[in-house]
Amino acid sequence: MTATNLGSPAVRPLELRPVAELRAVAERGARELENATAQEVVAWVAENFRLERTAVACSMADAVLPHVVASALPGVDVLFLDTGYHFVETYVTRDEVARALDVRVVDVKPEQTVAEQDAEFGAELFSRDPNLCCARRKVEPLRRALSGYELWFTGMRREEAPTRTATPLISWDEKNGLVKVNPLAAWTFDELLDYATANDVPLNLLLSNGYPSIGCEPCTKPVAEGEDPRSGRWAGLAKTECGLHQ
Repeated sequence: MTATNLGSPAVRPLELRPVAELRAVAERGARELENATAQEVVAWVAENFRLERTAVACSMADAVLPHVVASALPGVDVLFLDTGYHFVETYVTRDEVARALDVRVVDVKPEQTVAEQDAEFGAELFSRDPNLCCARRKVEPLRRALSGYELWFTGMRREEAPTRTATPLISWDEKNGLVKVNPLAAWTFDELLDYATANDVPLNLLLSNGYPSIGCEPCTKPVAEGEDPRSGRWAGLAKTECGLHQ
C-alpha cells in the first residue's frame, strides 16, 4: 500500500447530487443490503458513489474501517477529528494510518484552539459542560467537513452500547444531509481485533491497556473487564454520546 500525507480535503469540482436523489439511493441500499457483509456494503458504495465524494470518519482507536473501505476505494479521505485533547497514542495511530494505508488522512480541526476556547469559556470546559465542548470541538467541525461529501462511513457497532443496538448498515443522515454507512455494525470487538491481526492493521496501543473505546484523554477512563465498552467515556457524567451520531 502507498503512504499518503496529512492534509486538507481535496478540491471537489463536481456538483453534489440533489438531496432527494441521495436519499433515494440510501433507501434502496438499505433495503437491498440489510444483511450484507462489510465488504459487500463497501462494494455497493464503490459502485454508486464517486471516490472524491466519499469520506471515512475514524477516531484512530483502530484502522479497521479505513482498511476495509480502502480495499474497494483506494485513496479515500479519512477524516480525523483533531480536538486538541487526544492521547499521544491516538496521534501515533493517525500517523501510522497515513503511512501504512492507501488512504488520505485529513485533520479536521475546530475553529478555536484549546487555548482560545479556554480564554472564552474558561479552562476545562469538558468537565463543566461536556456537551458544549463536544459540540464545538467535534460536532461542528465534522458537520463543516462533511459538507463537501455525499456519503460518510463510520465505525459504529451495535454491541458497543445500548444506544447503538439498532445501528443500520445504510441510512440517510438527516442532520448532516448525506448518506451514512456503518459497514461494521454487526461486528463484535473480537472480530474487529481478529481482522486487524489477520491484515496487519494499525491498532491504538490503548486498546490493549483497558481502553476498548477511545475518545479525548480528559474524558476517557479505563474499563474493567466485562463492563460496557463505552462506560469509560465521560465516566461519572450523564453523557454517553458526543453528539456525532445523535
